[in-house]
Amino acid sequence: MDIFERLKTNRGPLGQHSKEAHGYFAFPKLEGEIAPRMKFRGKEVLTWSLNNYIGLANHPEVRKADAEAAKEYGMAYPMGARMMSGQTSKHEELEQKLAEFVGKPSGYLLNYGYQGIMSIIDAVTNRNDVIVYDSECHASIMDGIFLHKSKGGKSFVFPHNDIPRAKKMLGFAQKKTNESGGGILMITEGVFGMSGDLGKLDELAALKKDVKFRFLVDDAHGFGTMGATGAGTAEHFNVADEIDLHFSTFAKSMAGIGAFIAADEDIINFLHYNMRSQIFAKSLPMPMVIGALKRLEILQNTPELRTHLWKIVNKLQTELVEEGFSIGDTQSPVTPVVLNGSVVEAANLMMDLRENHGVFCSGVVYPVVPKGVIILRLIPTAVHSEEDVEYTIEAFKACKGKLKSGVYDNGQMGRL
Repeated sequence: MDIFERLKTNRGPLGQHSKEAHGYFAFPKLEGEIAPRMKFRGKEVLTWSLNNYIGLANHPEVRKADAEAAKEYGMAYPMGARMMSGQTSKHEELEQKLAEFVGKPSGYLLNYGYQGIMSIIDAVTNRNDVIVYDSECHASIMDGIFLHKSKGGKSFVFPHNDIPRAKKMLGFAQKKTNESGGGILMITEGVFGMSGDLGKLDELAALKKDVKFRFLVDDAHGFGTMGATGAGTAEHFNVADEIDLHFSTFAKSMAGIGAFIAADEDIINFLHYNMRSQIFAKSLPMPMVIGALKRLEILQNTPELRTHLWKIVNKLQTELVEEGFSIGDTQSPVTPVVLNGSVVEAANLMMDLRENHGVFCSGVVYPVVPKGVIILRLIPTAVHSEEDVEYTIEAFKACKGKLKSGVYDNGQMGRL
């Protein structure tokens, strides 16, 4: 069969509704300044779908730093990969400041989060090593594990946050590595981006007493939001010393592009010369690096932003629960509102929220979650107001009533 013919007839699990969804439910266009209120299809909407946790996307000092760096350096400098001709003192300065913030000796700046963590997993493990990981790890981690398995490596998965099963999987891994002569890498997340609950970093780290392993934590959603200083979920649990590889992206609290890995100096030096996604990729442009330095400075020196974020988080989550909504086990700003309904009902509910109430949030349905489950994912930020929360609660109450009464169950996706 011709490859392209197969692609035309089988769009995959996420693409099966692409004709109905594209441009509205999938690949929507939010326009205007990044803010709680933006434009969607010409109408103003209250937006709860941007990971701009502490409000840095349009912070005036950030915009100024970005603009001045772009004017001075352009978007090309430095040219080439870091190993060849793309190294600068600013890249090194950012790496060291990030590492110090999360309590590690050394850091490595990465171009992107997704390919970054994939490449980390690929670089630090060989075919004799075994990976043990949480079942709800991000797709980028899963792809890194697939790379490991393609080399002949083994892996064991434990049910989400199930510590007894994690311990059991470590036992299986230990048996394998005793035979192969390899080591064990444990992988989990600080904050799980869909459910908002925290990885049990303290309980997983405690398993090191019985089994020797190295611990990689993806803290994309925790960096900037969790912990006394915003250093992340390891700080929240006071286990930074037990985390061997601390990974995070700039796409959330830092409101930018890029990522970093922090670890012991010897490990970072190893990654410099063995991490393929960086060796063969152009260095991050200088404006992004200088912009990230300014973002990190504000994140560290303006705790009132994080304080206001948590004020909005607590108000939103408390009032949702008081109104009878299920928000799962979230312990972070990520706020999933869990409802029951079909894909058609989900589409009509979201359309009602956007068109009639002016509330824009992301929706998740099968196959990402089980059939009959609808998750509306809200991301509160430091630039939302208490009035934004109150308005949204009223909109959700109205739509919940329609969902229960069957108004959205008309058999036609996206037509009320």
